[in-house]
Amino acid sequence: MRKSKPLAVMLGAVSVAAMTLGAARAETFKPECFSPAADNKKTIQYDAKKGPYKIALVNGYVGNDWRITAIQSAKAWGARPDNAKLLSDFKVISVGNDSAAQIAAIDNFIAAGYDAVVINAVNPTAFDAVVKRAQKAGTVLVTFDNVLDSDKIVQVNEDQFELGRMKAQAVVDGIKAAKGDVSGQVLEISGLPGNSVDRDNHEGMRSVLDKYKGLKVIQVVGNWDAGTAEKGTADAIATNGKFDGVMVQEGAIGALHAMQAANHPVVPIGVDAGNGTRQLAAKGKYPGVTAAQAPAMAALALEASIVLLEGHALPQKVFLPIPNKANADLVSGTDYFPDLPPNFYTTTGYPQCFPPFKPDELLGQNASNNG
Repeated sequence: MRKSKPLAVMLGAVSVAAMTLGAARAETFKPECFSPAADNKKTIQYDAKKGPYKIALVNGYVGNDWRITAIQSAKAWGARPDNAKLLSDFKVISVGNDSAAQIAAIDNFIAAGYDAVVINAVNPTAFDAVVKRAQKAGTVLVTFDNVLDSDKIVQVNEDQFELGRMKAQAVVDGIKAAKGDVSGQVLEISGLPGNSVDRDNHEGMRSVLDKYKGLKVIQVVGNWDAGTAEKGTADAIATNGKFDGVMVQEGAIGALHAMQAANHPVVPIGVDAGNGTRQLAAKGKYPGVTAAQAPAMAALALEASIVLLEGHALPQKVFLPIPNKANADLVSGTDYFPDLPPNFYTTTGYPQCFPPFKPDELLGQNASNNG
């Protein structure tokens, strides 16, 4: 790939310059993988540093299947021989839903001379000071999934607004096909409050739902957790009766179990792509879509940190494609796996970036700290 030349404005060890989207596509590393978001305005490039590298991933909350798989993906990435030879030290830790603890962990890795720290942020707004400290120390920071509201570091994500919009649109289309109009009430199971992903998914859903005055939206917090989503769905059905459509950010297997337990009719759903979710969606013939915020994004963020340490330029705001499939088109053995656990995540990588993980690569890792 063509390597970008040093850019104009120096911030510590990093060069940053505003440029057009077209220029970003032409000049950045491996654009078929690290594609700039539509509103990307900058590239980021660091001076090349000789490896092997010391890299850490600092996660926040880990109490759901998605986060567990993200940590497994990170460790599986580090275990691949081509990556392992680039690493002199590789730590993966989770600190809980506490921004102060996460910032302290990042500072500890900066002070210990780590070359890069990858972050799934507890919230999007509390990290400006630690970003400055990292720049001063020459430490590369990359965020993924729950990214920071900052244009000073590379963000690796999917379009969270579009992910929410896609799910809501599938539900609205299903309601219209069933009833001839878009009316009634729908259930929105949101994520973990205070995170950018929760905010952006919610806003994407509402960009569709708010167009229809005949729709009543009941929202409950799901924390991206199957158990929480199950209880929230059961309570919502008990309080409000049946729904005409259901949208879940993550943990939809719980919502579907609650619907089945309540003998809720089959309605359009816009949900995640977990193995158990897709099994239930296919077996129950639920109209709608399963769309993934793929946990393997953690590995892509680690890959991005290596790219930056090697001196290549990346878009400041990377958007990966959203893996999705209409529920009517789900195929056993390809889109979901009856012989694997329900909490296995079916989208195990981004083929345009690196070979997707095989199930045994992920299932052979755990989610415990190794820091």
